Amino acid sequence: MAQRIHTLTLAAGGLALVLPFTATTVRAEDTEAGEEQPAPVPAPIVAVPAATTQPAAPPASGRATLTGDWGGLRTSLKQAGVTVRGDYVSETFSAVDGGQRRGTSYVQQVRLGADFDMERLAGVEGATIHLTVNDRRGIGISSDFVGNRLPIQEAAGGYYARLTEASWEQNLMDGKLNLRLGYFAMGNDLGGMPIGCTFVNAAFCAHPLSMSGDSGWYNYPNARWGAAVRYKLRHDVILRTGVYQVNPRLNDEDNAWDPFAGGTIGVVLPVEVEYDPGVTKGSRVLPGHYKIGFYYDTSRVTKQGGGGTVTGRHGFYILADQMIWREGTGNRGLSLFGQFTANPQVSGQITRWYAGGLVKTGTFKGRDADSIGLGVTHAVVDPRLRRLHVDTAPVPGSYASLPAGETAIELSYGFQANRWLLIRPDVQYIVEPGAFSFRSTPNALALGCQVRMTF
Repeated sequence: MAQRIHTLTLAAGGLALVLPFTATTVRAEDTEAGEEQPAPVPAPIVAVPAATTQPAAPPASGRATLTGDWGGLRTSLKQAGVTVRGDYVSETFSAVDGGQRRGTSYVQQVRLGADFDMERLAGVEGATIHLTVNDRRGIGISSDFVGNRLPIQEAAGGYYARLTEASWEQNLMDGKLNLRLGYFAMGNDLGGMPIGCTFVNAAFCAHPLSMSGDSGWYNYPNARWGAAVRYKLRHDVILRTGVYQVNPRLNDEDNAWDPFAGGTIGVVLPVEVEYDPGVTKGSRVLPGHYKIGFYYDTSRVTKQGGGGTVTGRHGFYILADQMIWREGTGNRGLSLFGQFTANPQVSGQITRWYAGGLVKTGTFKGRDADSIGLGVTHAVVDPRLRRLHVDTAPVPGSYASLPAGETAIELSYGFQANRWLLIRPDVQYIVEPGAFSFRSTPNALALGCQVRMTF
C-alpha cells in the first residue's frame, strides 16, 4: 500500500508538471504542422511499430531528448508509470520556379503528451492511458504559393491547438490481442507506412491521401471516437479492424477541445491484414511489410460531380516495403516501397493512387542513421469532377485539356545530428500542380528543409 501511494504521488506530481508545461509551450511556440489543404487534405504524423525498414533509427549513444532527464525526475516518473512525450517539427520551403507564384513559407508543429502505465499506477495489467495535444502554426507553401493538392509540407494545415488523443489501450492474451478505445486518429492503427516519413511531402508521410480525401478516414492530428482491434494471427501476421466515428464538425477550430461536439454522420469500418517477414530478432530474412486493406464508410454524402447523394463510400489499398539489400548485420541497406489505392468515381475525389520509391539507410562512412530517399506519387482526379468543370465553366473548354492528375517527385536526405535532432534537406518537383483545381499551372520546383526535435 505504501508503495502504491508513493507511485500515485509521483504520477500526480508529474502530471502537474506536464500540464503547465504543455500549456506554456503551445502558447509560446507559434506552432503548426500537419497537412495544408488547397483541397481538403488530412495530415499524418504517426507512431508505428519499429522495424528495420522504418526511417533510420537514431544513434544508440548520447542523450535521447533535448531536455534530458530533468535531474532524474523523468526517469522517476517513468518508473512510477508516467512517460512524458514531446516533439517539434518545422518545415521551411521556397517555391523557386513554377506554381502560382514564388515565395517562402514556414510551418511548425509542437506535440506534447503522456502515457500512463495503469499496471504500475493502479494494478490494471496490460493497460495504458494515452493523452496527447497538438499545436500547429504557419503558412503552407502548397496552399499559398504552388496551389497543388499533394502538400509539399507534411506539417501544413489546421493551424491551431487541439486535443489529438485521449484513449485507453489494453493488451490481452500475452500481447496477442490489443484493444484501444477513446478519442484518437484512425490512422494511428491503420494504413500507415513508416518508411514514408523518410520524406516530407504528406503524400508519402505516412498514409496515401486518397484514404482521407475520399471518405471519413482521419489521420493525425484529426481525432475521432473509435475502437481499434489488433490481433496477431502469428508472429509475422497481424489483423486489424475497428469502428470509427465520422464527424466532419470535429475538424472545426471551434471544436478543437470539444470531442463531444455533435455532427456524427456515420462510421468507418476497416479491415487490414499485415505480413511482416524478417522482423523477428535474429531472422536472416530481409525485413519487409505488406498490407492489404478495405474500408467502408456508412455516411450519406453528395455524389462527386453532382447528381444526388450516395451512401457507402469505400476504398481498397495495397501498401508494401521491402529491404532488398543489407549492408552488414545492422540497419544499413536499401529498401523499396510501393502504394496503390482504388476508390469509386461516385464518391472519391482521388480515384486512383500510385506511389513508389527507394530508401537507403546508412549513407556515408560513420553515418549509419542517415538516410536518403527518392519517391514518386501520382494522384488521379475523379473524371466526374473534370466533366462537371467542363460543363459548368464560364469559358468553354474540352475535357481532354484538363490535367488528369498530379504527380509529386521528392529527393530527401535525413541527417541524424544526434538522438534528438534530425535535419532533412529536401527537393520536390510537382507536375500539373493545378490538376485538382481544374486549371493549367506551370510545374513547380520547391526547395526546403525539415527539422525534427524530441524534447
